[in-house]
Amino acid sequence: MPITLRGLKLLLVGLIVMVSGYILMTGGGSDNPEVFNYAMFDFRRMVAAPIVIILGIVIEIVAIMKVFKD
Repeated sequence: MPITLRGLKLLLVGLIVMVSGYILMTGGGSDNPEVFNYAMFDFRRMVAAPIVIILGIVIEIVAIMKVFKD
């Protein structure tokens, strides 16, 4: 099954979306290990980042499975 140029572009878009989700998940550490930092449980890391990563995976699946007629 050959990959078309449109499918390749969609694969790259899915990859960019997934990487942006992982970037959203970074940060939130504490400088002092004795102090608990609640910033690691905020909305961006717990909800938004996993949704963006799953959206990227869905885009990848569509890019692989859909037959584009170019």
